[in-house]
Amino acid sequence: MSEVSLAPGKRLSQIRQHLGLSQRRVAELSGLTHSAISTIEQDKVSPAISTLQKLLKVYGLSLSEFFAEPERPDEPKVVIEPEDLIEIGSQGVSMKLVHNGNPTRSLAMMLETYQPGTTTGEKIKHQGEEIGTLLEGEIMLTVNGQSYLLTAGQSYAINTGLPHSFSNTSTRVCRIISAHTPTTF
Repeated sequence: MSEVSLAPGKRLSQIRQHLGLSQRRVAELSGLTHSAISTIEQDKVSPAISTLQKLLKVYGLSLSEFFAEPERPDEPKVVIEPEDLIEIGSQGVSMKLVHNGNPTRSLAMMLETYQPGTTTGEKIKHQGEEIGTLLEGEIMLTVNGQSYLLTAGQSYAINTGLPHSFSNTSTRVCRIISAHTPTTF
């Protein structure tokens, strides 16, 4: 069993221990509570993307690196099957990363699904840019304190260095296709 196939909490625990950090020290560095880290590491709760980003920042990892299978010396794939997409979302937000195994790619793409009433959590912030198109439903995009209600067919382009979040406040599922740089965030 590869490390990536472990439950996320168990993997976070292993990374923390490998780095020689206590849960309390990680809590101090990440701004989370000790009990939150303990609960996540026991896989009792699945962390929001923003929470996971805080932990991974302490560990020096991006979301992509955390969820990606170890690099293989094989040639990058040309066709990626649906079951090969890498799920990096949680709590009703599905974010499937399209990854062909090329460690030097310069663009990343995701298929996102937001169940009614879900959100990416606190504001996300990482260097780069993102563009996306709503395939169905509607989403509230908040960038640097300004909110935009987007509906199916509309697109967005944002500087991801600004704090941003996505929230589905509707009663319908929202699906988005997006691309971002850099490939790790």
